Amino acid sequence: MRENLREKDRLKDFLENHPYNLAYKFVDSVNLDLGIYFEPMRNYLDLAYVGTISIGTPPQEFKVIFDTGSSDLWVPSVYCSSPACANHNVFNPLRSSTFRISGRPIHLQYGSGTMSGFLAYDTVRFGGLVDVAQAFGLSLREPGKFMEYAVFDGILGLAYPSLSLRGTVPVFDNLWKQGLISQELFAFYLSKKDEEGSVVMFGGVDHSYYSGDLNWVPVSKRLYWQLSMDSISMNGEVIACDGGCQAIIDTGTSLLIGPSHVVFNIQMIIGANRSYSGEYVVDCDAANTLPDIVFTINGIDYPVPASAYIQEGPQGTCYSGFDESGDSLLVSDSWILGDVFLRLYFTVFDRENNRIGLALAV
Repeated sequence: MRENLREKDRLKDFLENHPYNLAYKFVDSVNLDLGIYFEPMRNYLDLAYVGTISIGTPPQEFKVIFDTGSSDLWVPSVYCSSPACANHNVFNPLRSSTFRISGRPIHLQYGSGTMSGFLAYDTVRFGGLVDVAQAFGLSLREPGKFMEYAVFDGILGLAYPSLSLRGTVPVFDNLWKQGLISQELFAFYLSKKDEEGSVVMFGGVDHSYYSGDLNWVPVSKRLYWQLSMDSISMNGEVIACDGGCQAIIDTGTSLLIGPSHVVFNIQMIIGANRSYSGEYVVDCDAANTLPDIVFTINGIDYPVPASAYIQEGPQGTCYSGFDESGDSLLVSDSWILGDVFLRLYFTVFDRENNRIGLALAV
């Protein structure tokens, strides 16, 4: 989406009108030996990871973000009047024999845009799993430019039920309640640069995707996948999160998001300058010379090298992997660890034990 907006010279306006905010709510393969269900995802320019699901009988296909930063599933509908819906796959209830309408109006707001529509129920399929009578949203309006330029049709949320629409059961909880998975967990492997190879797995962990042991961190608040972080440092000196802070592990966020004043200092340290479009541009050579930035979580260091936090765009310009949250984060000193971090570390989301597992991705 950033690339599309950048090419059309609309990125500056978009970033000014949509400061980053967490998602919040207003009221094909199976490893039978391991019992794991895999859904491959396509990596779009290291900016978004998109998988394919189907809804209805017979199935209607959609590209979705598997998003640990929200809890609801929604896709565009044939009744949607926004320009965004003209550019994406839309669901037609009349073509599904298993469709049930609730008629309840819903409104979802994300960091980059909103969706208004209505609630419905139908069969959802992905990665060899068949989730029946799943609650999901159908959009009537997707205002603004966010979805118009997005490479995905909708969003499948994987955060806690407490973040979902009142009275609905999120997809992952239904998988567990319907006895479709043997372990109450899922995990992500995000590829670096390669379009193929990324995967979200349900019901188990494939150890071939990481090296060493999984380091387990307790969830500090059961809403987002939130944990307590000790510090962020460079060259042994703390540069952020001094004395500890909260962090949210979010597969639906591309960058490392933190408090504005703190991130501004980090941009200065790495030599990033704000461009006309509102992004921070860095000298590409810095990716080979700047030191690691180390995120310490539960006493264990997770280094992020400059080659990871400095990203090269298609036109040869390099951008900082850090972005400012403004004043929108739920906790003033909280962070969002997005794909810049998750490409380096295989991540397990364990609902049974309310913990997150991290290990070096291979």
